[in-house]
Amino acid sequence: MIDALTLQRAGWRRPEALWVAGFGFVGFWAAIELEGLRFWAGWSLGGALLALAIADIRRHILPDRLTLPLIPAGLIVTWAGAPSGDAAALTLDHAIGAAAGFALFATIGAAYWRLRGREGLGLGDAKLLGAGGAWIGWQALPDLVLLASLTALAGTGLAACAGRPVGAATQLPFGAFLAAAFWLIWLYDPLAGG
Repeated sequence: MIDALTLQRAGWRRPEALWVAGFGFVGFWAAIELEGLRFWAGWSLGGALLALAIADIRRHILPDRLTLPLIPAGLIVTWAGAPSGDAAALTLDHAIGAAAGFALFATIGAAYWRLRGREGLGLGDAKLLGAGGAWIGWQALPDLVLLASLTALAGTGLAACAGRPVGAATQLPFGAFLAAAFWLIWLYDPLAGG
């Protein structure tokens, strides 16, 4: 994981510089891939997801003040960007996605708590998946969960290969992987309407 000492060794004086550089990169990437409303929405979404990923890596928390506004924002962007005559139906699909995403991870988290007596998947992850549903719709949620899970598995494997202890009690900032997969799915997955 990235920590303050790693950032200092790489020449970063403050961790906030990482966010600024990342936000610039996200904006550049969005400018290459998108135009008009989708560019501004993509850049804003990418910046918010980058901030969430950094927060999860540093503190293992996904702040509500960043996660929850993504839900209405996703529905507004969906409605505003929908082809004429399809706005209501498309926005309903995305509202269903928001509810289904939250319910899925909240249920998994509650079941894990009952079985193991400790948190395994927090409500922040559930809220982030709900936000994902608001932006990409319920049809693309399986793609989002699969991509986030595969990248988290690869990240854990790389950490183990690097000699970091990895076990059942290891805390994994799954929200960071979820945030990256969320943005990529919104940009490139045809099921997400991108």
